[in-house]
Amino acid sequence: PALFMENARKGSVVSRANSIGSTSASSVPNTDDEDSDYHQEPYKESYKDQRRRAHTQAEQKRRGAIKKGYDDLQAIVPTCEQQDFSLGSQKLSRAIVLQKTIDYIQFLHKEKKKQEEEVSTLRKDVMALKIMKVNYEQIVKAHQDNPNEGKGQVSDEVKFNVFQGIMDSLFQSFNASISVTSFQELSACVFSWIEEHCKPQALRDIAIGVLHQLKSQLY
Repeated sequence: PALFMENARKGSVVSRANSIGSTSASSVPNTDDEDSDYHQEPYKESYKDQRRRAHTQAEQKRRGAIKKGYDDLQAIVPTCEQQDFSLGSQKLSRAIVLQKTIDYIQFLHKEKKKQEEEVSTLRKDVMALKIMKVNYEQIVKAHQDNPNEGKGQVSDEVKFNVFQGIMDSLFQSFNASISVTSFQELSACVFSWIEEHCKPQALRDIAIGVLHQLKSQLY
């Protein structure tokens, strides 16, 4: 009986040791399996990261478009290509590029207005020349209808009278339009008088008037 009791006690101790060992072993985490699962699972980008990445791309695109716009302006505007000795080799800033662009646009507007005024003046001159052409054609036709008229030789006195009549008429308008208060005012008045009284149509009217007057005196 004593031997039986000793063997039973030893068997109980071994059984409890095995039970504790198995329990401890089961409580230890399986790190190898978990590490394998962790590395196999793909990384999922969060919604916040996606928004941040999209915002960064949009900002880079916006800055690229602005830079391209300034580069295009600097290539188009001639004054941006000229050497600015005050800046040396320093690259033109965006503020300078914008200012030079504004100045160039204002210059183009002035040139356009000037060209429009020149075109308007040329159109008036063309109209006056057309009127003169019609009048000269009428004079030629009148001579053709009356071939015997005007065959006589015109004397130098008659030519001088024609010239004097034209100059007298011009001087009257000149004297009435010109101010001699100052040289600057005189210069301005001279050009104004030329533009108003020395146009082809005005000179034609003066010449016709003088010729009619002399014709009545001669015949």
